Amino acid sequence: MRVLGLMSGTSHDGIDCALVHWSRDGDLLTGVVEHTGTVPYPPDLRAAIVAALPPDRTDMGEVCRLDTLVGRAFAEAAATCPAADLVCSHGQTMYHWVEDGRVRGTLQVGQPAWIAERLGVPVVSDLRVRDVAAGGQGAPLVSAFDLPLLSGLPDSAGRTGALNLGGIANLTVCEPPLAYDTGPASALTDAAVRAATGMPYDEDGRLAAAGKVDEGLLAELLTEPYYHRPPPKTTGKELFHAGYLDRVAGPYALGLPDLVATLTALTAETVAAEIRRHGLGTVVVSGGGVRNPALMSALRERARGVRLLPSDDLGVPSDAKEAVAFSYLGWLTAHGLPGTVPACTGAAGSRVLGTITPGRGPLRLPEPLVAPPRRIRMSAVAPG
Repeated sequence: MRVLGLMSGTSHDGIDCALVHWSRDGDLLTGVVEHTGTVPYPPDLRAAIVAALPPDRTDMGEVCRLDTLVGRAFAEAAATCPAADLVCSHGQTMYHWVEDGRVRGTLQVGQPAWIAERLGVPVVSDLRVRDVAAGGQGAPLVSAFDLPLLSGLPDSAGRTGALNLGGIANLTVCEPPLAYDTGPASALTDAAVRAATGMPYDEDGRLAAAGKVDEGLLAELLTEPYYHRPPPKTTGKELFHAGYLDRVAGPYALGLPDLVATLTALTAETVAAEIRRHGLGTVVVSGGGVRNPALMSALRERARGVRLLPSDDLGVPSDAKEAVAFSYLGWLTAHGLPGTVPACTGAAGSRVLGTITPGRGPLRLPEPLVAPPRRIRMSAVAPG
């Protein structure tokens, strides 16, 4: 079964696509990544998304417009990919409602009917809310993919984990299973760079490399209560946004390179602290942060002795890891299988995720399976 995973994360810069051909043999699921790509949001749409995010206010008219415009953008991105049997669309998170550490609700926009209409195949969408309704955090859902993927690592790897460095950093730990957001990855550095230059991010970590960490500001940033809450926990732009940065970092009046260097050190330290806390020996790393030499260097320095392994080495393109994971979640839903790990999200139990929008013809799904695969083995088709 070929499932197209579509994902736009907390960096809200574009739509990641991953077409995976899944085949099962007993408790082993093999995934061949046949296509990956990223389709940037049109500049005006990205600006509208940014303008609707906290701390700014928006109205229901704008929510309706974004739901349609993001859905159409996802449909156009999907149309650039080879044909699929099923699409699994994460959509664009606009708000994650958290009170006293408990997630009360979550909102992803990107109406899936536009994708179903454009491609003519069924679409699985709105995956997070079922876990929230069951008392979970609704994230990181990628843990359901990480755990069977990491099961193939050799015993010599030690205790293992998976780290994704997007706008927010999330960590999955094996044995016993645990997953949560550690804090910002690029969310605050992106906000600083955008405010000062209009550019979307610190390309290749150049600003961070040119700056000096301000230890006073770093210590102030590390007092954020979120870092000290026990998992399961999730966060996003509703906390780590430009207004937060202005409030905490504004009094320090740093130049941009020093500010970006300090924020990069914040990401490295908060991630490394969790890696150390769990005694991890090998961490499989993915996400846009893998391409930031300054961040990766700081992370290696603060997590000395830990093997940081790019997910590419396991057959999962690091830029498309979460899109691949959502392809897997769509495969699970199509087969009537749960897509959550309660120990990771905090839900009362595992749940089959999402809603299904039919394609053009009658809705036909595979025969339900009894249990999810215990192991995942991935490979990628060489380009060209």
